[in-house]
Parts: sequence; C-alpha cells; structure tokens
Amino acid sequence: MESDPSTLMESGLLCNGDKRSSSPLIERKQSEVTVHRTKMAYSTLFKQILANLHEVFLGTRLFPLFSAVPFAIVAQAYEPGSAWVFGLSLIGLIPLAERVSFLSEQIAYSAGPTVGGLLNATCGNAPELILALLALHNDKIYVLKWSLLGSILSNLLLVLGSSLLCGGLFNMGKERAFDRKQADVSLSLMLFGLICHGLTVAYKYGTSTGESMTASGTMLVFSRSCGILMLLAYAGCLFFQLNTHRQLFLAQEEDESDEEDGPAIGFTSAIIWLLGMTIIIAILSEYIVSTIEAASESWGIPVRFIGVILLPIAGNAAEHAGAIIFAFKNKIDITLGVSLGSATQISTFVMPLALIVAWVKGVNLGLDFSLLETASLAMAIFVTTFTLQDEKWHYMKGLVLVLCYAVIGACFFMKDPSA
Repeated sequence: MESDPSTLMESGLLCNGDKRSSSPLIERKQSEVTVHRTKMAYSTLFKQILANLHEVFLGTRLFPLFSAVPFAIVAQAYEPGSAWVFGLSLIGLIPLAERVSFLSEQIAYSAGPTVGGLLNATCGNAPELILALLALHNDKIYVLKWSLLGSILSNLLLVLGSSLLCGGLFNMGKERAFDRKQADVSLSLMLFGLICHGLTVAYKYGTSTGESMTASGTMLVFSRSCGILMLLAYAGCLFFQLNTHRQLFLAQEEDESDEEDGPAIGFTSAIIWLLGMTIIIAILSEYIVSTIEAASESWGIPVRFIGVILLPIAGNAAEHAGAIIFAFKNKIDITLGVSLGSATQISTFVMPLALIVAWVKGVNLGLDFSLLETASLAMAIFVTTFTLQDEKWHYMKGLVLVLCYAVIGACFFMKDPSA
C-alpha cells in the first residue's frame, strides 16, 4: 500500500527532507543579500563623504590657502613662537572663515528662517569671537580690543568702500538705489555702541587727576552695565529683523535666494563639519595670539597695526570678496547687509560678550579705548552714516571710504608713543 503524502507531511519526513535540502541554499542567499546591502551602504557612505570633502574643501576658490593650516601646525611643532607660525595661521584663517559662513548657511536651509538667521548671526563673526576669547584667556587685552576695533573699521570702510568703488565703476550710470531702512537699523545700533564707548572714555579722561583710571571700579561698573545694554540692543535687533519687521529685509533675502540652488550638503554633515572647522580656527587663533609679538619684531610692524589692520583683513577676506561680487551684480542691498551687519555684530554682540566673559573671569576689561581708537571708531561711523544718507551710491563714495581707511591705517602704523 502506498503512503499518503499528507501522512508523510504529518510525520515530518517529507518536511524534514525539504528543510535539509533547502535550508543551506536559503541561508546562503540571505547571507549574500546581507553582504550586498552592507557593501551598498558602505559604498553610499563613502561616496557621501567624498562629496562632502569635495564641497567643503574644493567648493571655494580659496581652497589653495587650506595648505597653510598643516604648515602652521608643523611650524608650531618645530619652531614654536616664530613669525612663520603667525603668518601661516593668518593665511589659514582666510578659507576657514569663509567655510564657516558657508556651513552655517547650509544648516539654515533645514533649521528654518528664524533659527537659520540666528545661526548666521552667531557664526558670521566666529573667527573674531574665538580670537577675542583666546586673547582674553591669555591676558592680552590689547589684542582683543585692537582686533575687534579693526573688524568694525574694516567692515565699514574697507569692505563697504571697496565694494562701492568697484561696483560703481562697473555699473557706472546704472547704479540701483538701495533700501536705506536696513542701513538705518545697523547704523543706529553702532551709534548706540559708540555712545557707550565715548562716555566711558569721557569719564576716564574727564574725572582723572593725572593718574590712570583704567582700573577704576566705577568705570568698570559703568562699562559692564553698558555691555549688558548693548547685548539687549542686539537681541532687540534680532527680534526686529527676524520677527516683527521681517518684511523690511525680504528684498535682500530674495536677492540672496536667487544666488542659491539649495543645500549642497546635509544637515548632520554640516553640523559635524562646522564643529571641526571651529576647532581648527581655535587652534590657529591660539597660534596667532601667542606669536603676534614675535611677528611684530620680525617684520618691523607695530603690534597695534597688526591687530587693527592685518588681523581684520584676514578675518574679513571672504566677506570682502562676497560683498564686492554682489556690488558688481548691482545687488547693493546684500553688500550693505554683509558689511554693516558684520560691523554691527562686532560692536553690539562680540565686544560686550567678551566684556561679560572677562567679568566672570575676574579680568578688568572695560570699554575704555584710547582717544585715537575711539576717534577712529567715531569718524568711521559718522562717515559711513553720511555716505548712505540719500539711498544712492556711486564709485566716489567708495573711494572716500577706502581713503579714510588708508588714513586710519597709516595713523596706526606710526609708532605708539606710549609703547
């Protein structure tokens, strides 16, 4: 009698036989699928890393300057404290500052307009902030003050002036009128910051009886109070720009959106790269702070000139180039947003923040610049304000601003009598 297949199935003979014959084949196929998926995942990750490397390092015309970074590290290892370390670190900061701005813009795509605006405002002057904090950590207050003052002067006179000069020559006779309302917001904040600096200096020299009032407790209290008010003013400006009166800045945002095609790298990758770039900037800034005197002696250039002129030019090189490009394209509103926005942030955010950090550390840092430094700041703000009062621009206005910067630079190049 023949056996029923169902009986065999129930007995497990047929089933077990199929299992014995098919299980190795199924396991082999599953293993091959797993290996293939793993290889595909690693291949995709590798391609993404290569694409990010290409975009971050080769996505800027300044990429040849990245080579200065490893040379600066090697120079510091074999010849610490030399002028070579300072020069290479200064060159290396130029592309890093540009890439930090680029990465913050990439994050802003995913973070939304409000968070993105705050991030751009914070990262826009990250090199200056890091350099200032490291100078404070090394008790080089003069480097902190000179570098921040120089950043304001550079943005107001050199960046804006050269942009108006080059853009005016290229677009002669067809300059597009700019929106003065945006400039008024920035200039009013800088005038408020100038009042804080000016009154501090007036108190310092007006109440002294011949001796220095730098360490005066009353003056420090006044400076710190002004610092808190300046931070409040900057926070109010951000709320005004990103929330209540966002429509005033829509024209600039629309012009910027015309230049952008969307995010080039992902949100997570941009954050990782931003952290890495910030660490490298901190390393190079530490080299700059520790070797600025050696560079001054080796090159025969006053430390004050290096702090006020050379450091800000290197830190603002990327913004400088971008502002000029937008001026060439007759998009002067973006140029004003870059130059005035950066100067405003240094004046009412970075400087008072450094003052508050010094207060926490117990360092006597005030707003008491010297008479020359305060006068230079005041004249730069006044000249820029008068230049932008009529909503029109041409190359002659830019020429005047650049010449004003040259005069101030020559003044700081002269040897300091008190040195």
